Amino acid sequence: MAFIRKKQQEQQLQLYSKERFSLLLLNLEEYYFEQHTAHHIQHKGGQNERKIRGSLKICSKSVIFEPDAISQPIIKIPLRDCIKIGKHGENGASRHFAKAKSGEISLSFSQVYFIKEHNIVAPYKIERGKMEYVFELDVSGKVEDVVETLLQLHRASCLDKLGDQTAMITAILQSRLARTSFDKNRFQSVSEELHMECQAEMVTPLVTNPGHVCITDTNLYFQPLNGYPKPVVQITLQDVRRIYKRRHGLMPLGLEVFCTEDDLCSDIYLKFYDPQDRDELYYYIATYLEHHVAERTAESYTLQWQRGHLSNYQYLLHLNNLADRSCNDLSQYPVFPWVISDYCSSELDLSNPGTFRDLSKPIGALNKERLERLLTRYQEMPEPRFMYGSHYSSPGYVLFYLVRIAPEYMLCLQNGRFDNADRMFNSIAETWKNCLDGATDFKELIPEFYGDDVSFLVNSLKLDLGKRQGGQMVDDVELPPWAWSPEDFLQKSKDALESNYVSEHLHEWIDLIFGYKQKGSEAVGAHNVFHPLTYEGGVDLNSIEDPDEKVAMLTQILEFGQTPKQLFVTPHPQRITPKFKSLSQTSSYNASIADSPGEESFEDLTEESKTLAWNNIAKLQLHEQYKIHKEAVTGIAVSCNGSSVFTTSQDSTLKMFSKESKMLQRSISFSNMALSSCLLLPGDATVISSSWDNNVYFYSIAFGRRQDTLMGHDDAVSKICWHDNRLYSASWDSTVKVWSGVPAEMTGTKRHQFDMLAELEHDVGVDTISLNAASTLLVSGTKEGTVNIWDLTAATMLHQIPCHSGTVCDTAFSPDSRHVLSTGEDGCLNVIDVQTGMLISSMTSDKPQRCFIWDGSTVLSGSQSGELLVWDLLGGKLSERIQGHTGAVTCIWMNEQCSSIITGGEDRQIMFWKLQY
Repeated sequence: MAFIRKKQQEQQLQLYSKERFSLLLLNLEEYYFEQHTAHHIQHKGGQNERKIRGSLKICSKSVIFEPDAISQPIIKIPLRDCIKIGKHGENGASRHFAKAKSGEISLSFSQVYFIKEHNIVAPYKIERGKMEYVFELDVSGKVEDVVETLLQLHRASCLDKLGDQTAMITAILQSRLARTSFDKNRFQSVSEELHMECQAEMVTPLVTNPGHVCITDTNLYFQPLNGYPKPVVQITLQDVRRIYKRRHGLMPLGLEVFCTEDDLCSDIYLKFYDPQDRDELYYYIATYLEHHVAERTAESYTLQWQRGHLSNYQYLLHLNNLADRSCNDLSQYPVFPWVISDYCSSELDLSNPGTFRDLSKPIGALNKERLERLLTRYQEMPEPRFMYGSHYSSPGYVLFYLVRIAPEYMLCLQNGRFDNADRMFNSIAETWKNCLDGATDFKELIPEFYGDDVSFLVNSLKLDLGKRQGGQMVDDVELPPWAWSPEDFLQKSKDALESNYVSEHLHEWIDLIFGYKQKGSEAVGAHNVFHPLTYEGGVDLNSIEDPDEKVAMLTQILEFGQTPKQLFVTPHPQRITPKFKSLSQTSSYNASIADSPGEESFEDLTEESKTLAWNNIAKLQLHEQYKIHKEAVTGIAVSCNGSSVFTTSQDSTLKMFSKESKMLQRSISFSNMALSSCLLLPGDATVISSSWDNNVYFYSIAFGRRQDTLMGHDDAVSKICWHDNRLYSASWDSTVKVWSGVPAEMTGTKRHQFDMLAELEHDVGVDTISLNAASTLLVSGTKEGTVNIWDLTAATMLHQIPCHSGTVCDTAFSPDSRHVLSTGEDGCLNVIDVQTGMLISSMTSDKPQRCFIWDGSTVLSGSQSGELLVWDLLGGKLSERIQGHTGAVTCIWMNEQCSSIITGGEDRQIMFWKLQY
C-alpha cells in the first residue's frame, strides 16, 4: 500500500546514494546541511591509533559520522551534549581561527549514539560520560569553516528556549538558501524556459529537506541544499496527472504532485516558506494541465461510487486525498475504518450484520459503558470541551501498525527506541479489544489493512522488537482464527470492506470523518468531539507571538494527529447496492410486470437493448430533417406507434407531422402567444399544449378542435407533465400546480373538470419541471438557478439546491429516481442526490445545454451551439460532439427503446436521428 510503496521509493534512492545514512537518523524538525569525506581517528596518539574512513555530516542539531565499513556503527553526537568544539590540539574552541596545517576537528561531549552496526536496524545504543572524538577531513582547508558552522549550531542548540533555538536554526538555514540558487546546468534541455524559482522543502514521512524549486515550460525540479538523496529531483509536467494544495503544520504551504491517476503515493510533496510561492507554482502547473487533466472534487467521485464504478476502497482513497491526507505526512496519514467486529470466530460470516462494527458511531462511542464515563467527564469539563483525549489517527498510531516494515521511522519518532513489547501491534484481536475498552485508545485503521501487501503483518526483517511479559518474543502479528494466513486476512478484510453491509452503511462513517458530523452540534450529538487543536482552524499559529508557545503548539498538533479537512456539510448519500429497489419500481405497472416470469424476461431484454443503445449513443446518425415552424421549436410529443409527431413553437402553433408520409398534416393556433411545451395523453386522442398566454390548451386529434382550456396561472406556463390522470403545470408566476384530470377513455366531446390538488410555491418563476417514473417526486428549476425536489405525496419540498448562476434550462430524474440532473444558462451539468439533496457531480460546458435525456450515467444534451453532446458523467468528461442544428437545440425526445431520437431547434427544424451500431 501507500507507505510500503513510499518506502520502496526511498530504498531506491538509498541505492542511488549507496549510504546507510538517512534523514530519519535526524531528530524531528532537524535539517541536514552538508557532508565532508573524513576519517574518525580512534585512540589518537596511542599505540592502537586507527583511522576509520567515512562521511562526516553536519546537521542542525547533531554531528553524524557514517563509516564506509558497514560493520562499524554510525555515530551521532547531539550538539547540545557537546562540551567543546575546535581544531584538534588547540586549547580552546575560541582559538579555532588560528592557522594550522591540521585537518582535524575535535569534539568533546557527554553523550553519543551508535546506530545500525553491521547495518542492523535496532534501538540506538547510548554511551554516556565525558568523551573526545577526533575527525580528520580529507580537505584540510575546510576545517575552519566546518568548526565555525558547528559552533554556530552549538550556540543554537544550547539556547534555553525552544522557540529561540528554532528561530536561530531557521535563520542559519535561510542564510544558506540565500547564498545558493538552482543549478541551471541540471535542466534537461538547453531550450527550457525558466518560469519561476523559489525556496522550499521536500516533505517525506517525519522529514523535511530544504532546497530550491525551479519550474520551466516543461519540467518541475527540486534541488536539495545538501544534495541528498540525489542532486536533483525532476518531474516532467507532461507526466503530471493531479496536483493538490496541502495544509502542512496547519499552514497553507504544501503542494503535492502526482504522476498517477489513483495512487495515494505522490511523486513529490513540497512545503513552501511563502504561500504566494505555493499558489503561483500551483497556478502555473494547473494552467499547463487544464487541457489535459480535469480537476476532481469529492462530489465528482461520489456519483461514481454510488453507481458502483468505484469500490469502497477506491472511494475512501479519493476522499482521503481530497481531505489533505497524505502518506508523506504521518500526522495526516490516510484513515480507514474498522469494519469487522468479530475477531474470535473460526469462520467469518459476511452475511451476518453482527459480524460488522456499527459505522454510524466513532470508535469511542462503540462501548456504551466507556462512553458514559467519557460523557460525564465531558459535562464537567470547562470550555473548550472534548470527549476524547486522543485522536483516531496520529503518527504514533500509523507507526504502531507499520513498525515491522518501517522500524527506522518508529526509532526516529521515539528517539531511537521501540515501544514496550506489550504495547506493540501484537494481535489483531487484542488491538480491536483495546480500541473498544481502552480508556485512551480510539484509533481507526490505515489503508494497508485493505491492500495487497502483507509485509506490515510479518516480521520479515527479523527485528528484535522485545519480549512480552509472558516471555514470548514479538514477531509476526497474531491473526484472528478465521484467517489462515496474512494473505487470507487481507483478502477477507477487503471482502468485508466491499460487502453489502458496509456499502449500505459506509456513508455513516464518512459523515463522521469527512462530513457534516465532524464539527458543531452534529458532532456533539454523534459523540464525535475531539480536542480543538486537531481541527482545521482550531488554532491560528500566526496569532501566537511567543515563539516558544508557537513551537510547542505545532509540535503538539503534529504528534497528536489532525482531523481531515471537512469535505461535506450535508448528509452523505447512501451507496446504491443491488438489493435496493429503485423508487420507480414502486409503481403498480412495474409490480404487475414482475409477477409474470415471461414478461419479466421480456423486460430484461428491453433493459439490455436500452443499455446497448446508451453504450452506443455517440454513434447517433442524422436520418431526416424538416423545417415546419417559423420560429424556435419548443416541444415534441410522439404517438405510441411513432407515426405522428406533434410539435409546439414560439410561432404560437401546434403542428402535427406524419413521419410516414413526411408531410405536415395539421397546424393549430390557440392564440398569438408562443407555445412552450406539449404532451400526448394516454390513448393518443388528446394533445395538451402550454402557452405564454398563461393557459393550457387541450386539443382533440379525432375531432380536430380545441377541446378545453385551463386558465390556471397568472403568467406564462413554461412546462407541463402528465401522469395517472394528473396534470402538472409550471409557470413564471412562481408556482407549480397539480390538477386532477379525466380518465383517458372518456370521449373527446366531454369537457374536462379541473380541480387543483396542490400548489407548490417558489420564490421566483419556474422554467422547467420533471417527474420521476412513479410520479411520487417532482423536480423544478427556476429562473434564478435553484433546483427544488418535491415530495408529491405530501406536497412538500424535500430539498432546495441553489446550484446554477442563471436560469435552469432543463431537469430530469435518473431512471432509478436516485439522482436529478440539471442544466443551466451557466453551462453547468449538475447531478444531485435525491435522498440527501447533495450536489454530487458538476461538469461545465462551453455553451449552455438547453435540453437533455440521460440514463443515470450518460447524457445526450442539446447545446446552445446546435450540437448534440454526449457526456460520460462517471468519467467526468465530454465524450462526443455531434453536428446538428444551426441554432440552439431547444427540445429533445427519445422513444422507450432508446433507438430513435427527435430534436427541435431555434433553426425551426425538427431532426430525426437513429442509432447506427
